[in-house]
This record gives sequence, C-alpha cells and structure tokens, in this order.
Amino acid sequence: MTEGNGSGDLSCPLPVDATDTVQLAHGGGGRKMTQLLESIVLATFDDPELNRRHDGAVVDLDGPLAFTTDSYVVRPLFFPGGDIGSLAVNGTVNDLAMCGALPICLSVGLILEEGLPLETLRRVAVSMRDAAAKAGVRLVTGDTKVVDRGKADGLFVNTSGIGRIVAAARIGPEAVRAGDAIILSGDIGRHGTAVMAAREAFGFEPAIESDCAPVHGPVSAMIEAGIEIRCLRDLTRGGLASALVEIAETAKRGLAIDETLVPVDAPVSAACDLLGLDPLHVANEGRFVAFVPPQDASRALALMRSFGVSRDAAVIGQVLDGPPGEVRCRGQLGIDRIVDMLSGEQLPRIC
Repeated sequence: MTEGNGSGDLSCPLPVDATDTVQLAHGGGGRKMTQLLESIVLATFDDPELNRRHDGAVVDLDGPLAFTTDSYVVRPLFFPGGDIGSLAVNGTVNDLAMCGALPICLSVGLILEEGLPLETLRRVAVSMRDAAAKAGVRLVTGDTKVVDRGKADGLFVNTSGIGRIVAAARIGPEAVRAGDAIILSGDIGRHGTAVMAAREAFGFEPAIESDCAPVHGPVSAMIEAGIEIRCLRDLTRGGLASALVEIAETAKRGLAIDETLVPVDAPVSAACDLLGLDPLHVANEGRFVAFVPPQDASRALALMRSFGVSRDAAVIGQVLDGPPGEVRCRGQLGIDRIVDMLSGEQLPRIC
C-alpha cells in the first residue's frame, strides 16, 4: 500500500494513543504518513505482497478473471452487525461471487478526514482484516489519502477485487429463460434499517443487525454441484425490487413473485412500517437472488439452506415470457401490483 510517492525508513512506528487523530501532515509523502501506514495499515493486514511496499501487487492467476470495484461512504461508520470495513470487504467479495467467480484478492483505498481518531482507523483496519480472513481473500495493495477537516465525513473506503471464474457458463441476465425459478437467499431489509436506526439513534429493541456477510460459499457450492445458474444479483442499493427490475429489463422477460414467500424478520417489518419504508426497496449486504432452471430449483434451495448466510433461502417466484421488463408482485390479499425502482435513493449513505 502506498501514498503518493512516499518512501523512507519504516523503523519508527507511530505510537497510537486513544486520543490521537489523523492530521493533514499525514496526507503528504513524508514520514508521518509512512509511520501511520506502518503502525496501522501494514501492521494490521500483514500480507507479503502488501509488505513489499510497491505501487501495485503481482499475483499468480490462471484462466478467466472477474474484476470489480466499489466505494463505501456509509454513515455512521459503525452499526449493529458491521462497519464500513467489513462492508467494503464483503461488498466486493459478493460482487465477484455474482459473476460466478471465486474471490482471490482485494485492494483498499482509504480517504481519511483530518481529525479522524486513529483508534477509529485501527478498528476499521482490524475489521477489514478479519472480514478478509473469513472470506478467504487477501488484501494485497492500496492507497491512503488525507483531506481537509469536514471534507470526508470521517472515512471513505474504496475496494477493488479480482476473482477466478469458476462457473462453466457466463452468468447474467441474458441467460434468463421463461420458467426459471427465482430463489432469494434469505430475509431482506436488515442492513438498510440497521444503518438508519443507528444513524438516527432510534433505539429499537431488540436491535436490528445488518446482514453484512460474504455469500460466495453457497454460490460456489451450487457451481460445484453442477447447478445451471442463469443469473445472480446481490441486493444492495434499491434492494430486491431494483435487482429484479434490472434483470427483467436486461433479459427482456417478465418476472412474477409472491410477497408472502419473501422472508422479512418481524422487527424489520415493524421498523419499516414505522419509517414508511417498503422492505422490497431496502438495501441488503448479505443477500442475493439466483435464477435457475425449474429442474434445478430444489437442489439449489437445499444447498443454499446448508449455509448459515442463506439458511432461510426460499423460492419466491418465476420468470415469464412477458411483458418484457415487468415485475409483478402478488400481495398478502392476493392482488397483483407492479414493482418498480424508486426514482431516488430511499436510504442514502447506507453503503
């Protein structure tokens, strides 16, 4: 991990007191930034490739690759069930999994605001390290910058990831066919409501925890079992509704789901009612939908339910011939309604 053209002796680690903060002096290519990287970032991640302190990483990979990048600006930085660090790692790992790839390595870019407590940075770094270890990926390169006080809301994170494609055929909306089963990997709405509750200090009892987690385990298991996965999509911004609409429009197919089959935890449902939110539109960070041929649906469901992250998986609908791009949802009273994307973000700054 580098910062600008910073170089120099790394033998003087920066002592971190609980009251220490990031300063603008860290933003240049000098000793203070070098000491900060040595004491917190390099010491926490401790990867041989990262410790080379080069401008990039060299990794030995064979075959087709998936590559993705995303930036994280969640507020607050810490919330029940996760934080910006675990969110950044899991979000990028999940994006690779949705391509039918086995995640291998990540980069991390940190935008630090002057005055950020160094203990906060340390907590985030440790969280990223632990999330990467749990997901079985390496953090191998990155960059750090410091900006003026008030310009970054504490901390922003960018992560990019590389994964090895393990799916036999390309996974995407173009492969979706009429009759395919739509499988949801678990309950929805927890991440968005958890972040909103933490931001506004609602104090829900019991506290709603984010579903932030890596999902490549069940995806890899389905691929290894020879299940023909047509399409995968994680349910982040815009939630289940936006994911389904995007797939329907790209595939030029109709989709039909049954809302009574969509799992929503009671506390999340109550919070959404209180806040005027529709769980179908609320963001998730550990949930996905899988489109599989009907003959593979039962096997796919059983495999997904064998993993903790997808133990509540359910078949919620099917693909229709048309109308192209239309998503119909049958509600509690047996009445159909059309599901669409929201014109704006329902809950900003949730990832």
